[in-house]
Amino acid sequence: MPARPLDARALAALAANPGCRRRALLDGAGVDKGALAQALGSPAPFGQSQFAFARGNAFEARVKADGGQELLRLVKEHLGTAGAAADESARVPDLSAAGPEGRVARTALALREATRDGGWTLLDHPLLALDVAGSPAYLEPDAVVVGPQGRWTVVEIKSFPMLDGSADASKVGGAARQSAVYVLALERIAECTDGASVGDRVLLVCPKDFSNLPTASVVDVRKQRAVTSRQLARLARVEDIAAALPEGTTFDVSARDGEHLTAAVESVPAAYAPDCLAACELAFHCRARARTLGAVESLGRSVRGELGGLTTVGEVLAAAHGEAGDASDPAVAALRRAAVLRTEALQDMAGALRAEARAGTAAGARAAAGAAEAGGAREAPGEDVPREAAGVEQASGMGDRAGEGPGGRHGAREAPGVEQEPGEAPPGAKGAAPCR
Repeated sequence: MPARPLDARALAALAANPGCRRRALLDGAGVDKGALAQALGSPAPFGQSQFAFARGNAFEARVKADGGQELLRLVKEHLGTAGAAADESARVPDLSAAGPEGRVARTALALREATRDGGWTLLDHPLLALDVAGSPAYLEPDAVVVGPQGRWTVVEIKSFPMLDGSADASKVGGAARQSAVYVLALERIAECTDGASVGDRVLLVCPKDFSNLPTASVVDVRKQRAVTSRQLARLARVEDIAAALPEGTTFDVSARDGEHLTAAVESVPAAYAPDCLAACELAFHCRARARTLGAVESLGRSVRGELGGLTTVGEVLAAAHGEAGDASDPAVAALRRAAVLRTEALQDMAGALRAEARAGTAAGARAAAGAAEAGGAREAPGEDVPREAAGVEQASGMGDRAGEGPGGRHGAREAPGVEQEPGEAPPGAKGAAPCR
């Protein structure tokens, strides 16, 4: 399996979690963590599509077109040198060489020559080297601009848009951490170059709004540079980590099955945190293992720091319920106090729900009683026949009118208030023969 070199994005993620020996070893050895995670059965679902790569390359080519005139204009405009020789072009030296060591040496030579000669110089995709945990890491920024005063400025070109002068904060933060790694690598060269200085402000170039026109913003990376430098210094050396591994340990996915690879990965201690999900290909495997073991690391670094010596969820619950733990331990005391407050809150909530249920039952009974009283009041005084009977009688009257009931073909019905003489035909029986 070919080795994967470290890049600035991997270094920034490694510096964010310096206690993870697993990532330090795998990155230092050039192991493809994506292929390893696939073989372990926990593939990483994130990545960049080919369309995003194509869009980013097209935008970068537009920014650097015509000898970098547009890029140089943005540098002068945003770094306070817009009025100085605005139409001056930049030199673009050839940085090609054999192998990464040759490209690193050629980049260092071009930086020294540009600083000595003065004027503007644009280094397109220079290659820098940085020692990380005892092994060299080769870094390739998008561009480095050398000003007439010998100031080196890192340029980071991204394809995410800058809307109304501002971009997504998380993406800008990632670009700032990457640029801080480039600044650290440039500082190693500037230390042995007379008249050179590395700017602590980088130029972030992005598409303007929803167009393909470039715009730029200055990002201060002093904080990210300090944090990255401190964290990289804390990394254990790859040789020291590898010396503690069992004999014959390998991470070659083509030579080992999933069971052996799992044993090899678990032989290197990890420091999982939920933040790893956005930066490491093995994060889902590490999360599954942490959940299986009940490790509190799966709850986050801040929670892990507050729990002190309690390392599993079972220990935390036992300490909270008073079944284990030293009462003098501040973490145990805080857990027990939290458990008491939770119990009180649940009891108060249960009492409130019961009271609400009783109130709802009483209100329903009162509403039913009121409805019954209102129904009795609507009945007319002295009404002896129920409503159903009245309806039947009305229907019977309709039958009378239709000639189907009493008074029709089968009998005569007396009209109220009319007396019938003997021998007289009933009303409505026209043409009937008189009684004999």
